[in-house]
Amino acid sequence: MKTKDFLSVADLDSDDLNALMNNAIELKAAGWSSLLSEKAIALLFEKPSNRTRVSFEMAMRQLGGHCIYLSPDEVRLGKRESAPDVAQVLSRYVNAIVARTFSHDTIELLAEYANVPVINALSDLEHPCQALADLLTIYEKKAILEGITLAYVGDGNNCANSLVLAASLAGMNFRIASPSGYEIDDKTLRLAHDFAADTRTEIFCTDDPREAVRGADVVYTDVWTSMGQEEEAEARRKVFGPYQVNSELLSLARGYAILMHPLPAHHGEEVAENIIYSPQSVVFDQAENRLYAQKALLADMLGGLEFPLANYP
Repeated sequence: MKTKDFLSVADLDSDDLNALMNNAIELKAAGWSSLLSEKAIALLFEKPSNRTRVSFEMAMRQLGGHCIYLSPDEVRLGKRESAPDVAQVLSRYVNAIVARTFSHDTIELLAEYANVPVINALSDLEHPCQALADLLTIYEKKAILEGITLAYVGDGNNCANSLVLAASLAGMNFRIASPSGYEIDDKTLRLAHDFAADTRTEIFCTDDPREAVRGADVVYTDVWTSMGQEEEAEARRKVFGPYQVNSELLSLARGYAILMHPLPAHHGEEVAENIIYSPQSVVFDQAENRLYAQKALLADMLGGLEFPLANYP
């Protein structure tokens, strides 16, 4: 990787991304190992979590390592203790810090002061570990990433930011349909366009979900209201109503298109009732692959892949 930290998908190049995908596939097949038997990570969370906490804890356990969870109330990051102080203290105890924060600025501050790698487990700007799991799932279902067209429908949020970067790095075409005022981050979009120029792929932005989904190989959506935006929920429901992914919208995609969602889902809002249980849905495969994508990331960042994977049980 280009830096000691993984704060953004942009910390990877195309070769890094391909290596992580290949290693994730190998680690998924290999099962439990001792790759990181003398390593430990701290999970430093400002937000409660289901998939992120469990997948990282199990990733370290399956790699033979150790994991310490620090809840929001225990540390009270930026209130009880400053981010620089926490970063420097944890650097004396563990081999990496996995942080889930409200603000991306906090992640960057932790990385600046930590002497060990910092991994972004979610911030308001990006969700890069989710994007790795998403690409792994698409590859498993499609046997290829290059040339695949992914259509994202809904809020241009942290997941969308990471997805457009990951897709353009992987040689995928990316379309996004968002209402005015809820588009993808401008700086992120410019960077993605640079990646897309290198991989000769297309990025297409529109406010029309039908236009985005038509002929796509993958249809992806996320919640309309993220954690911390609860006061906006009612207003957002009105704005995003036409952006629900339902059977009618999904029918515009290719016949073998898959449906993706990072969870948790609000059934009856961004997804129609029961559609994530339909045959086209790979939502729970996505959730499972958080474990394997993060195993590959941890093994790479903490030195577990210095030798061929075949050398380990």
